[in-house]
Amino acid sequence: MSPNSRDDATRVVLDAAQIHRALARIAHEILERNKGVEGLGIVGIRSRGDLIARRLQQEIARLEGESVPIGAIDVTLYRDDISRGADHHLVQITEIPWEVDGRTVLLVDDVLFTGRTTRAALDALMDFGRPRAIQLAVLVDRGHRELPIRADYVGKNLPTQRAEDVLVRLSESDGLDEVAIRPAGPRIAAVPGTGVESKPASRDTRARRA
Repeated sequence: MSPNSRDDATRVVLDAAQIHRALARIAHEILERNKGVEGLGIVGIRSRGDLIARRLQQEIARLEGESVPIGAIDVTLYRDDISRGADHHLVQITEIPWEVDGRTVLLVDDVLFTGRTTRAALDALMDFGRPRAIQLAVLVDRGHRELPIRADYVGKNLPTQRAEDVLVRLSESDGLDEVAIRPAGPRIAAVPGTGVESKPASRDTRARRA
C-alpha cells in the first residue's frame, strides 16, 4: 500500500494543515508554561514521536530564537506488555546527548492510548538521570487509559473505540501528513516498539494502539 492510499473504512481526522496548527499551538503552550526554554530538553519516543519532537524543536526555535537540546528514546525493552513468545521486536537507537539531571524533559509521542508506552519511556529516561520535571506532549490522545497517565500538551483529543487503530503518517517517514482511524485488523503478532498485538503493517500504515 502506498502512503497516499487508504481503504473505504479509513477516516482521516487530521490533515497536514491541522497537524501543523496543533503542533504550533503546543509549542506556544510549552513556552508559556515553562516561561521560555531555559533548562528544557526534548525527548521523542521512537518511532514518530521523535519526528514530532523535531518539529516542536523547530517551532520553538522559530518562536524563541533559541534551540532546545533534543534526543530520542526507544522503549521496546522497557515495556510490560510485549508478547513473551515473540522475537521480532525492532530495537532502535536511543540518543540523548545531553545531561538529563536537573532539566525539565519534554517527552513527545504521536498517540497516547493505554499509557504503557509512556510508562516505559519514563523508566527508560530515569536510567539517564534525574530530571527536575517531566512533561508529556502528544499529537493525539485517544483515551482508554490503563495507567494513571495524562498528557500536559495535546494536539487533539480523539474519541475512539478500542477496536480501532489510529494511524499517524508523517511526511518524514510516510510521504504525507495525516492522522486517520480505521477498524482494527486481526491481532497476530506484536508490533515492534508498541507491544500491541497487531497484524503486521507496512511502515506507512503503522497502527498506533498503545
